[in-house]
Amino acid sequence: MCALLISCPDTYTQFRKDVESRSKIRKEQPMPPMLKPLPLETIEISEELPSLQKLGLVDPTVNANTAFPFSGGETHALSRLQSYLWSTRAVEKYKTTRNGLLGSEYSTKFSPWLAFGCISPRRIFFELRKYENERVKNDSTYWVIFELLWRDYFRFIAAKYGKCLFYSGGIKKIRYKWEEDMAKFRKWADGQTGVPFVDANMRELLETGWMSNRGRQNVASFLTKDLKLDWRLGAEWFEYLLVDYDVCSNYGNWNYSAGIGNDPREDRKFNMIKQAMDYDSDGSFARIWVPELSSIHGGKIHVPWTLRHGELGSIKLGVDYPNPMIVAQEWGRHFDKTKSSSWTAPSRNKQKGIDFYFKSNTSSGR
Repeated sequence: MCALLISCPDTYTQFRKDVESRSKIRKEQPMPPMLKPLPLETIEISEELPSLQKLGLVDPTVNANTAFPFSGGETHALSRLQSYLWSTRAVEKYKTTRNGLLGSEYSTKFSPWLAFGCISPRRIFFELRKYENERVKNDSTYWVIFELLWRDYFRFIAAKYGKCLFYSGGIKKIRYKWEEDMAKFRKWADGQTGVPFVDANMRELLETGWMSNRGRQNVASFLTKDLKLDWRLGAEWFEYLLVDYDVCSNYGNWNYSAGIGNDPREDRKFNMIKQAMDYDSDGSFARIWVPELSSIHGGKIHVPWTLRHGELGSIKLGVDYPNPMIVAQEWGRHFDKTKSSSWTAPSRNKQKGIDFYFKSNTSSGR
């Protein structure tokens, strides 16, 4: 095992190629017909679990706009697997919808159940293989496995580098003096940065415990590359709130986003306005989570500080909604897109984000 960890590649591409060409997935173990009884002494001292009311708490409420309206437990995990594959066949479009922001069907939503052990990656893998044999095998069905491999990869990286995963310089041990301005961090955490695309994602996390993969990459980039704040502040905030929190995936992804992890591209930075227009061109997502700006039409909602008084209507920046904490120079190249009624977002088939790791040269069979 030690030799395996030492030889684990430092880039996901090489890891994926090695795994796909050389590894085999072990078969699932059958469920036992019955479990052994609890020890007698445990039964004697056990009591009925206290209700939330007895603990002085109230029943949690589910935000009507949550993208994760599901419940925990194995039964619900298996139900979601059945639904996403066999009932709705949403898995067949996963590769083109996975960067979505609204609703429950743009992505698998398997991660919370995986994080809590309610379902295993192996169960998902074999169900996907069954689906490919009986229904459709395409880039989308493969891409779910591709994402499961990312999850495994971060576990190997965490085992390989250990405590370095949590250090300021990450697994690359880069010397960088991060800022620790808690007032700035608080604005980011509360969704009060004045940048609607960032704020919408952060408020979704605060209200629901969920954030899309696209949102996570953007808010992490904004915290570390625009605000220059210590990436560990963001990682701990995610740890505190995410319903699918997993130590290896969370800290591995934050290392990656901060440029101190497994990203072969140095100093990658997301352009908040370009990303907003690529993935929320009509502002639908922003309007849900930033209702103060809901009267602003179309993509203009993403750049309220550039609008004239007539376009803002009764909205007063700095009063009803904060002025932006920062306006990066490169954002200006995309301001015109927000005000063009004829502009449309690039095709979802165009590879973005982490897709640069894999170039598909096939259609239905990889």
